[in-house]
Amino acid sequence: MTTLSSLWTESADGQIGILMSALSGIAMALAVALAMTVYFRLSYRMSYSPWRDVVRHGLATLAALILFAFAAYDMRHAAAAYLGLNPSKPAVEFEIRMPRETLTAVSDTQIALHTDRNQTLALVGGVQELGDGRSVLRGAVALSQRTADRVLVVNLPGKGTFEFRLRLAAEPHRSEQFGPWHLADRIASPLAGSVAPQDAYTIRYRVL
Repeated sequence: MTTLSSLWTESADGQIGILMSALSGIAMALAVALAMTVYFRLSYRMSYSPWRDVVRHGLATLAALILFAFAAYDMRHAAAAYLGLNPSKPAVEFEIRMPRETLTAVSDTQIALHTDRNQTLALVGGVQELGDGRSVLRGAVALSQRTADRVLVVNLPGKGTFEFRLRLAAEPHRSEQFGPWHLADRIASPLAGSVAPQDAYTIRYRVL
């Protein structure tokens, strides 16, 4: 589970990253402006034919616009990544429904996405009481690998381990709404008792 300190570190790193990107963009803009000023002043002092002046000025302006566009793209990309809106890295937002007595120590909960290529820790968002003896655990995890073999493993110390297979394509499409509830694929819990796991532990998710 991602702790408050790690979140603070990630936030600070993100702020430093976007600040450095902004400074580099400003520096590039100033350098381009200075270079264009020097270029035009020198060009006016030198004798060229009119059509050559038009071609040279046009190429110089095009180069400046390309550099400005690159700086703007770099800043926009850094800002989007800092806000979690990087389109190149989709994520899954999930809700796990389980008995309230099973989910008692959220701070000790660890959720990870296991694939055939890597493992990624999930960010636990919080818990909502449903009022019927059940709770919903919310969170999100990044999809960093192109694979259809994805299993969300929920480890509750002293409560058990719960595995949910994500039924997603290797390159899933983003969705506005949560999908249907799915049953747990595997449960290793000493507290399952007489409650049927397929009735007590379910998950639903969507791709961001």
